[in-house]
Amino acid sequence: MKKNKYPLDSDNAEQVDRIESALLEGLYPLSPDIKQRSKIQKQLFSRIRSSNEAESNRITIRNKQGNWRNILPGVRAKTLDKIKRAFILDIASGASLPMHRHHEDEECIVLHGTASLGDLEVQTGDYHLARAGSRHGRIHSETGARIYLRGTPIGHNIEIARDLVTALLPGNNNEWTTIRADEGNWSELSCGVSSKPLFSNYQSYSSLIRIAEETHWNLSSQKVPQDEEYLILEGEAFFGDTLLQAGDWQFVQSGSIYRPIATDEGVLLFRRGANDKVFST
Repeated sequence: MKKNKYPLDSDNAEQVDRIESALLEGLYPLSPDIKQRSKIQKQLFSRIRSSNEAESNRITIRNKQGNWRNILPGVRAKTLDKIKRAFILDIASGASLPMHRHHEDEECIVLHGTASLGDLEVQTGDYHLARAGSRHGRIHSETGARIYLRGTPIGHNIEIARDLVTALLPGNNNEWTTIRADEGNWSELSCGVSSKPLFSNYQSYSSLIRIAEETHWNLSSQKVPQDEEYLILEGEAFFGDTLLQAGDWQFVQSGSIYRPIATDEGVLLFRRGANDKVFST
């Protein structure tokens, strides 16, 4: 057998680099003619218009964007959606919030840190639901915590006063649900995509969605049946042409078109909107 004059060893990184460099040095740029340039330009502008149209019905607040305001010593809040009462709450180490009663369902996800809700301790990745009528004792954090809240009257002073005063009245009715980060049942929505249900009030549905690395989830250009929101908990993913990373939040208006989701490293996100079954229709 004739011996290969130029043996290749794919495990030899130095050799691979030399070969790639030699190949690249042998390339030279091609200048497209006027007709080709015009075609490329039209395709590019068409893609930009389509992307802008898709983004027009979406509001994105990056992790480092938004305005924080102090609401108590050591406690500050960032508004995500004042109408839907969605906020990010930062509790500094040693800070606390007073006992209060809920007059609407409140959802909570611990983004990082640890907090005590009365006698209940929640940690990074835990989900907690306090139903309307329930009462929370003092909320405190020894380590500091960042929490996503939905259904809280932050910014509505009269309602806050009501929640504080009615917490002093008899009646506990502590109807709570806590789902730890390592608890709950995951079900497959698509190849590489799974969902864990959190809460449903028969109008809206909350879940965690986990998408494996190197996954492209094509949602078949379906229409969004009702307003949705996403909060990236871990990793990052492209929603169409928009890259969302950990801590980023996005609101999607009903009637918009679902965009494909693609991720290289994998992503874990909180979603609130229509039941996840919409993705299997």
